[in-house]
Order: sequence, then C-alpha cells, then structure tokens
Amino acid sequence: MMRYVLLLAMVFSFTVVNVEGQSRKPTTPAATPLTNRTPTQQPLMTDYKGVRIGMTADEAHAKLGKGLKVDEQEFYVFSDRETAQLVFDDSNKVTGISVDYLGGVGAPDYRTVVGPDINVKPDGSMYKMVRYDNLGFWVSYNRTADSSVIMVSITIQKQR
Repeated sequence: MMRYVLLLAMVFSFTVVNVEGQSRKPTTPAATPLTNRTPTQQPLMTDYKGVRIGMTADEAHAKLGKGLKVDEQEFYVFSDRETAQLVFDDSNKVTGISVDYLGGVGAPDYRTVVGPDINVKPDGSMYKMVRYDNLGFWVSYNRTADSSVIMVSITIQKQR
C-alpha cells in the first residue's frame, strides 16, 4: 500500500512541477554568479544517477534498471524515502527526470541543484527553476513546507 501511495505522490509532484515549469516564463534570462563568471551558462545538475536528458531507454535502464512502465513513463521506488520518474518521447529518449525525497531525506542541497539563491516563502517552502536554453533543458528544486510530510522534488526536463 505504501508503495502505491508513493507512486501516486510521485506522479502528482511531477505533474505539478511540469505544469508550473511550463507556465512560468522568466522575463529575464536566469542568472547566477556562475553565469557571470563563464561565457556560457553551465548547469550544476545534469543527471540523476547517471541518467541524462536525451538518453535512450536502454541507456537509462543500464543505469537504473527497468521501472514500472505506464504509458511513456517509468516509475522507480528506491526506498521508502526516494522515488523517481522518467518520461520518454516517441523515439524512446528521456525527456524528463523527476526525483522525490520524502521528508527531504537524501535530497541534495538546493545550492548544488539550482545555485545559491532560491525563493523561500514565509512558510519555509522553497522553489527555483533554472533554464539552460543553450543546452535545451531546465532544472527545478521544489521543497514543500507541510510539517506533516515534507517533500523535496528535483526535476530535469527537456524544453519544448
């Protein structure tokens, strides 16, 4: 039962992040101190356990194994606290990676995902999305503030 609850939470969190990421259009390009030091914007996070945007399903399976396949997505439950989801396009290449950390346990520090500055709301929740237009993908970090169930979601997705 817990496994199904985690899978549903994972699907819901990716859908929310995916929709939010698509609807938010920054008025200026994302800039961090890293982009000011180098001529091209370099992402801090480009993969999850070796899986990158653009990999074939076979390459992703070599890194993570096969997940529970539902339509063009695969779901993985690595522990009670860590789940992941891969999204594939029609050519069977990875277009989205979403990872959820229940309780925030095991989640990387936001600074290693989206840089030093992040939007922290008064309730303690956090959100930041960084677009890497030159590389064709974006990365987001989302932390809920619900005191009963904190969730950290990290998403890497191909831009459309």
